[in-house]
Amino acid sequence: MYSRTQNDNGSYNTRCLDCFMTIASSVETEHELDALERRHICPEKALAELLAHEKPVEVRAHLN
Repeated sequence: MYSRTQNDNGSYNTRCLDCFMTIASSVETEHELDALERRHICPEKALAELLAHEKPVEVRAHLN
C-alpha cells in the first residue's frame, strides 16, 4: 500500500505505508509511479513473509 502526493508543479511522490520508505519523488506521470511502486521490495513485508514460512522449532524434553 502506498501514499501518493502531488507536488505544486504537478509531479508526484510516493511512500510505502509498510516501511515508510520514500519510493519516488518528483515523478512526472502516474504510469511511471506505478512502475516504481511495483519494483519496490519492502523490507517489512519480506521479513513478515520469511517469518510466516519459517517452521516452528520443536522443543524436545530429554528424560534422564
